[in-house]
Amino acid sequence: MPVLPDKLVRELTGIMGRERVFTAREDRLCYSYDGTFRQYLPDVVVKPGRTEEVARVLALANREGIPVHPRGAGTGLSGGSVPYGGGIALVLTDMNAIYELNREDMLARMGPGLVTAELHRAVEKEGLFYPPDPGSAESCTMGGNVAECAGGPRALKYGVTRDYILGLEVVLADGRVIHTGGRTVKNVTAYDLTRLFTGSEGTLGVITAITVRLIPRPRAVCTMLATFRDLETTGAAINAIMGAGVVPRTLEIMDQLAIKVVEKFSPCGLPQDAAAVLLIETDGDLEAAQREAGVVEAVLKKAGAAGIKMAANPAEAAELWRARKAVSPAVGRIKPTKISEDATVPRSKVPAMITRLGQIREQYHLDLVIFGHAGDGNLHPNILCNRKDADEMQRVEKAIAAIFQAALELGGTLSGEHGIGLLKAPFLRAELGDDGLAVVESIKRTLDPGNILNPGKVFPSAAGGK
Repeated sequence: MPVLPDKLVRELTGIMGRERVFTAREDRLCYSYDGTFRQYLPDVVVKPGRTEEVARVLALANREGIPVHPRGAGTGLSGGSVPYGGGIALVLTDMNAIYELNREDMLARMGPGLVTAELHRAVEKEGLFYPPDPGSAESCTMGGNVAECAGGPRALKYGVTRDYILGLEVVLADGRVIHTGGRTVKNVTAYDLTRLFTGSEGTLGVITAITVRLIPRPRAVCTMLATFRDLETTGAAINAIMGAGVVPRTLEIMDQLAIKVVEKFSPCGLPQDAAAVLLIETDGDLEAAQREAGVVEAVLKKAGAAGIKMAANPAEAAELWRARKAVSPAVGRIKPTKISEDATVPRSKVPAMITRLGQIREQYHLDLVIFGHAGDGNLHPNILCNRKDADEMQRVEKAIAAIFQAALELGGTLSGEHGIGLLKAPFLRAELGDDGLAVVESIKRTLDPGNILNPGKVFPSAAGGK
């Protein structure tokens, strides 16, 4: 039975229709978790199909003081969409249409429920390109990408989600609908509300329409895999590449444990005796992509790479990428609980961060896999554990704190692309300081005075992440 009073469930049903309101426990369980190991049961699940419905749901929730947790596909890795504290799970996956794809203005407008890879395919058919490419692109939604300011391997050269958002339609906590930005590349009218809501993790408003800018699709891509005998040489090679006057499209790293779990899960022919591998791409027109690939290859040889494999065609490139994309599902086979972090440091500090992560792995006796976007300093240390093992989980909690401390000490940040959500909220003050946190909290209070929008997320005073 739903926890919300029957009269409120009936009111939601009047807004949405019976087929879009779910109160059965088995239905609510489907929306109680995300890509983390945290799970909280919502009191009711609603699936709006129009902005008007979202606005009316929020107006009701604001009036009654009911928590609302906006949600896309639930692929997030920070607990950002789990219904902490119960209330309404507002699932936006049915708002999934591309409303406009304009070649002249080089933009696309869509609903928040559109799967990211579907946008990629649609615009590439027109010879255009939407660069942000989170690892879960085949299932994650654009609304979630905007809410978390997602990145991906191509962020090294092209930037993250916020660099491509021209405008948003947002429903505020009280049900008002606003439009930020517009259709122009240049727009400096008043405060930049578009960027404020991008990365706000559902705590300031609910995104109901998104306008993104597009760029011409690169004509050629060159892909290579370099292997290394030790992590120090790997780190030096990363810095050497970035200092060679070339900005690769991607520069990914996998450490030895990541290589081994991938080869066990889905053999790709990676050398299991390597300390690490780098997966690198250059792109542009054919001449530019090949020229830059040659520069990178020369730098790798000088830096001491043990081996370099150049993909001869798209099929070979896809095979190299298969190994990198297999890391996340592969590590989940080692132990039942996977905690994926994305502590990010300045590029020059990547070798130091890799060293610190190795020390943390040894200190707390944990299975800690290192992979991620080495070119922009965004590493993904994954801790593999069993949440039913109390002793191990205590060591995990200490290791997580040590990871964040190391990132901040090296001049980095708590998150490069996964967001703060529920799990990292207790650490936010360490990065922002008291005054910085006070400013962020004042913005939250102004836009959501009743604290109904995704409560418990981002802000340490309300979080239950620990």
